[in-house]
Amino acid sequence: MPPPPPPFGRARKRAGNHLDPALGDAELIAARAALTQGRWTAVRELLATTGADWDLRGHRLTVLAGTPGAAAWGEEWRIAEPDSVDAAALIASATVVRALGDRRYYPEATAACHHAAVLAPEDPTPWLALLLLARRRGTEDEVVRLFDAVRVRHQDHHMAHHLMVARLAERHPEDGRDPLHEVYDFAAWSAEHASPDSPLAVLPVVAHAERYRVLAAAGSEPPDPAASGHWRSRRARQVLRTAFDWWLEWEQRLDRSRIRTDLNYLAHAKFCEGRPAEAAALFHRIGPHATRAPWAYPDRDPYAAFHAARSAALGTA
Repeated sequence: MPPPPPPFGRARKRAGNHLDPALGDAELIAARAALTQGRWTAVRELLATTGADWDLRGHRLTVLAGTPGAAAWGEEWRIAEPDSVDAAALIASATVVRALGDRRYYPEATAACHHAAVLAPEDPTPWLALLLLARRRGTEDEVVRLFDAVRVRHQDHHMAHHLMVARLAERHPEDGRDPLHEVYDFAAWSAEHASPDSPLAVLPVVAHAERYRVLAAAGSEPPDPAASGHWRSRRARQVLRTAFDWWLEWEQRLDRSRIRTDLNYLAHAKFCEGRPAEAAALFHRIGPHATRAPWAYPDRDPYAAFHAARSAALGTA
C-alpha cells in the first residue's frame, strides 16, 4: 500500500445541465423515482436483486442516497422492518450525503455507518460510505484504514479505488508532470492485481485525469485539457493503449452501467490524446451517459465539455 493521500481538494462548480449518476441503470432509476414518493418497497426489491454484487450495490446505494428525503424514508423502512440490513445501509449512505453538505450531521452519519456495518459484517458498503465521508473530513490515516476495510471485503472495489486515486493525485502538486508520481504506481499496481474482467484495468487512465485536475488547478497545466500534452507522453500513451485494448477485448461482456464511468475517462483521454476515431468508438458505447468527472476538469461545465468532445469525435460538430 503506498503512502496515504492528502486532504480533499477544492470544490468544483456544479454543472449547468443535469448529469444522471444512475448512468442508465433502468432498475435503479425506477426505484429512485419510487423512493421520492416514499415507496421504499421498490428499493427493498432492488437491493434484494442486487445481492452481493458489491460494486453494483455500492453504486446503487450511493445514487439512492442522493434522493431527497432518502434518510427519512429509510427510517420509515427501518420502523417497519427493524432488522433490515438494506434499510440500515440506505440510512447510512443517505446520512453521509447529508453530512457532506452539513458537518453537523457527521456524528449521526458515522454512527449510522457503524450500525449498518455491524448488521452486515461482510458488506463493504457501510465502509465505502465512511470512506466517502473521510475523503472530505478525515485524516490521512483514517482514509487508508477505511480503504483497507472496503478492500478486505471486496478486493477490486471499483468506487473505493477511484476515491483513493483521486486522493493520491493531490499529493505534491509542485512535482508537476512527474511520471514516477505515486498515483501512477498505485493505479498500475491495482490494475495488475485485479481480476481480468475488472474495470480497474482503466484505473491508470483515471490516475492521469485526476493528476491533470490537480496540476491544472495549480496552474501548471492549461485549463483546456485538449490543449495539454498531459496525455501525450510516452507513458501516458502506453497506459491509454493498454486500457483501450482491454476494452476491445472485454467490451461485449461489460454490460453494467457502472462501466460507463471508466469509459468516460477513457473517451476523455483518447480525445485529449488526439485520437478522435478511438474516442468515437467509446462515445458510441457511452451513449448519452456522461459523468461529471473527468469532463468537469479542471473547472468546466461537464455537460458542455462532454457534448463538444463527442460532437467533434463523431464529426457532428
